Amino acid sequence: MTRAVVKPSLIDALIPVVLLISMLAGTVYVFGLDSFGPNLVALIISAAVAALIGIKNGLTWKVIEQGMIDTITMSLHAILILLMVGALIGSWILAGTVPSMIYYGVELISPNYFYATSCLVCALVGFSIGSSWTVAGTLGIGFMGIAAALNLSLPISAGAIISGAYFGDKLSPLSDTTNLAAAVSNSDLFAHIEHMLWTTTPSFIIALTVFFILGLGSGSSVQVEDIELLQTAMQDAFVINPLMLVPLVLLLVMAVKKQPALSTLIVGALVGCVFAVAFQSTAVIELAGDSSLNGIAASFKGLLSAMFLGYSSDSGNQSLDALLSKGGMSSMLTTVGLIINAMAFGGAMARTGLLERLVEAALSKVKSAGGLITTTVASCIGTNILAADQYLSVVIPGQMFANAYRKRNLKLINLSRTLEDSGTLTSALVPWNTCGAYMSATLGVSTFLYAPYAIFNICCPIIAIIYGFYQIKLPVETEAAVAAS
Repeated sequence: MTRAVVKPSLIDALIPVVLLISMLAGTVYVFGLDSFGPNLVALIISAAVAALIGIKNGLTWKVIEQGMIDTITMSLHAILILLMVGALIGSWILAGTVPSMIYYGVELISPNYFYATSCLVCALVGFSIGSSWTVAGTLGIGFMGIAAALNLSLPISAGAIISGAYFGDKLSPLSDTTNLAAAVSNSDLFAHIEHMLWTTTPSFIIALTVFFILGLGSGSSVQVEDIELLQTAMQDAFVINPLMLVPLVLLLVMAVKKQPALSTLIVGALVGCVFAVAFQSTAVIELAGDSSLNGIAASFKGLLSAMFLGYSSDSGNQSLDALLSKGGMSSMLTTVGLIINAMAFGGAMARTGLLERLVEAALSKVKSAGGLITTTVASCIGTNILAADQYLSVVIPGQMFANAYRKRNLKLINLSRTLEDSGTLTSALVPWNTCGAYMSATLGVSTFLYAPYAIFNICCPIIAIIYGFYQIKLPVETEAAVAAS
């Protein structure tokens, strides 16, 4: 005889959340910035506690386990992309693509305008291709290399790249999250994008202004002689030529044409391998590190080593070695583990009804339009933290808050805009969220370090709340539309 399933109480829902927050705070206190690995343990223990609460309420372990597996399955695409980005970075360094990006970048970009420039360029490309991940995994890598070469702040650089990438992604009709937010709220795509301009434009202007000011005070200590020595070391190690940028151009063209992200990255990595063999044969054989192998076997080993282990520079120039020793699938494995454990926690919270119970509690306190917008923002951020996935942070609150917006006669484009302002943008600020983990692994900066400088991502939710309380650009349904519904 099966037990009746009991609806979880608010206390039930809060227990795993409080436990997770306490354990995460503890790992940061004990391990500092090296808490990335211990966070995996905190997430899986919290998932187990959520499962125990679900069993207490009448669910079976099989049901909860399947919920965890189903949620993890949702992240497999992101995991494959993450692994391929690691392979792409390794092959592009070996191909001379990343070194060429850095070589020409330090010549063309002034340190005083670097942060604002990188933000603006990433925004334009992000709008063109509709993918913040692709921007970070291509241009972002080059910009981070330039920042390191110019001795600029890497956290600020990462924040500028992410701000620009998410601005472009958010306003692009090609973006999956933009289409998802419109679909979940049953809003017209282009009406949704137009409505987002009211919160997005001032947020981006604020971000660009901050990055411009930070750039003026960057005080890069790198001398011209240091840049010249770095460029000379690059030329000694690689063939530096504008032709080496072809893999980057090809990847961006494929992204603009909306080719699947995974296949685009695979093609980019393979083209990088072709360029490495064609133009950097000496570097490929040196990376193999095995004099007993003939040319073909050594090249094969060098290419696979770059894609799995990453490129390892041993030029004798400390700046160059630190700049280019990175990439490879193996560098992403800890991040993959973090995503899996985070999704397991999110799956346990969702399947046991604990996540829904938290949202219900938040809705019960709503008294005004400003309160509704604030609650939506908080729920999206909370879902990003608890479910660890930006898609869930758009879908779950989108489904649960639609009726609340209808009851207040607010058009659903207000909901779709708020979902993007908070759900899409804050995903990159959570270390164990798929987006936060990806950005940290790809750009090589801890989420905790770059998050304060992701100005655009921080401003948008705040402006959305201000608009809510002051009734700014919150269109309502006409009486005829309300009667028809």
